[in-house]
Amino acid sequence: MSETMRLPEKTRELHNHHFDSTIWNDLEFRDDDIVIATYAKAGTTWMQQIVAQLMFDGDPDIAVAEMSPWVDLRVPPKEVKLPLLEAQKHRRFMKTHLPVDAIRFCPKAKYLYIGRDGRDVVWSMYNHHVNANQTWYDALNNTPGRVGPPIEPPPNDIRQYWREWLDRDGHPFWPFWENIRSWWAVRDLPNVKFVHFANLKRDMAREIRAIATFLDIPIKESRWEAILKHCSFEWMKKNATKSVPLGGAFWDAGAEVFINKGVNGRWSDTLTPEEVAAYETRSRTELGDECAHWLATGEDPQG
Repeated sequence: MSETMRLPEKTRELHNHHFDSTIWNDLEFRDDDIVIATYAKAGTTWMQQIVAQLMFDGDPDIAVAEMSPWVDLRVPPKEVKLPLLEAQKHRRFMKTHLPVDAIRFCPKAKYLYIGRDGRDVVWSMYNHHVNANQTWYDALNNTPGRVGPPIEPPPNDIRQYWREWLDRDGHPFWPFWENIRSWWAVRDLPNVKFVHFANLKRDMAREIRAIATFLDIPIKESRWEAILKHCSFEWMKKNATKSVPLGGAFWDAGAEVFINKGVNGRWSDTLTPEEVAAYETRSRTELGDECAHWLATGEDPQG
């Protein structure tokens, strides 16, 4: 780990039915900002909940989705979003699904990157996509400013969804491998911490304490059990309207469908051994052995 590593620079803009990366260009950073970064469906909402519970001592009533906006989502437009962020009085914690070279990187902000096996990502993504309602499609496709094709309903067959996602690199959302690669390249910066979904599942308490240390948030031990309770999948699903955007209005089944199962490995009952091997080969080719191993397992390649 070296503090003399070159800081990442923004080199491009990304636009599609979801993204407007130019919003980052006009954001006025604060030194204590927290940025939660993922490809998507890798535990973003979970991490937002964890950070909120640490910051507010296990408060069950905070509206996390309102407090922690998705900066690069183009809905609402930056003319609406940026003043809301500027008006926040608490320590800000924002989320992004962009690769690191499409955001402005602040050397004093803290960055939490959450990874998850791509197969688990797709199974969670499919649940998110297949349950989206017309309000979701209208917001993404009909709000002025969309660049590129609209997002369409998914196929009924999850295997077809999987094949298209892998063959077309993240279709119909955004490229997968470059997101992982870009953040992996800056993982040794002192203000970047990598967290893996599988490790949160294995030992949430240990991971949350490590996150608190990284963010310089002292834990009030009298509230520790409340923090853990409110970060559990069971509690979050039961109280999903507090952490899901617009209280779940984009899904007819409600906010609970957004907080899905939090279960890994559901793909193993669907994908053939040949499909599994093809994904694993692709992962090593795209990411290199160390990063591919971390993405699949959460294990630190350096021990």
